[in-house]
Amino acid sequence: MIELCRETYRYRELIWALALKELKIRYKRSVLGFLWALLNPLLYMLVLTVVFTVIMPLNKPHYAVFVLSALIPWTFFSQSLTYAAESIVGNADLIKKVRVAKLVFPVAALVSNMINLLLSLIPLAVIVLFTSLPFYWTWIFLPVPILALTLITLGMTFFFATANVYYRDVSHILQIVLQLWFYLSPIFYSPDFVPAKYQTLFKLNPMIYVLNAFHLNVYNGMLPTWKNVLASFVCGFAALFVGFHIFRRRQDDFVFYV
Repeated sequence: MIELCRETYRYRELIWALALKELKIRYKRSVLGFLWALLNPLLYMLVLTVVFTVIMPLNKPHYAVFVLSALIPWTFFSQSLTYAAESIVGNADLIKKVRVAKLVFPVAALVSNMINLLLSLIPLAVIVLFTSLPFYWTWIFLPVPILALTLITLGMTFFFATANVYYRDVSHILQIVLQLWFYLSPIFYSPDFVPAKYQTLFKLNPMIYVLNAFHLNVYNGMLPTWKNVLASFVCGFAALFVGFHIFRRRQDDFVFYV
């Protein structure tokens, strides 16, 4: 962990430059440009809102806010993993020519999506203001679940970035895994929607603690319990420890496989 912090700080300018480069490439020749960072979760939210308020009503007030408050962190998580999985392979030429810490590439993928996450909080705040839902003071607690989410995501980006170097099918399998994971996470439903007999299995999903905290802070105006916060950080540090350990052990061999 000390090595991760040291190398991240050492190459902070390169990481920032790579993150900005990735964002520019992502929105290159796009008419709306960075506005897609705001529109993507909004459009997805609109689809889910129509489905679960008109077609299959869940009878949940202010459903749009409920969905968007969890959809934004999920989008950060899924996009970070998707881009990080290709981060080493996609920078093969640079890795072969320049001696640089390999961790800068998955970290840069995460940083670029963190920018999107922070931008996406703007339409969430606007939607809250335009509804009758109160703008709760618990919003100030959001940095806590965002930090836990970052730890979980960073750990998994290291793992998938490493795995994709050796098995290029990983990036394709990841998309299927993320689709399944989406429906197994409390984004468009509450955790209590899951039947009691499946609750134990459901709680093995590390994302439920982070997403539940977002729901509580934004939608319910409540703080998560200390058990929920503790569980989210335990999952975060465990994911980071395992992911970075695997990445660090394999990084010297990347040049032979990319």
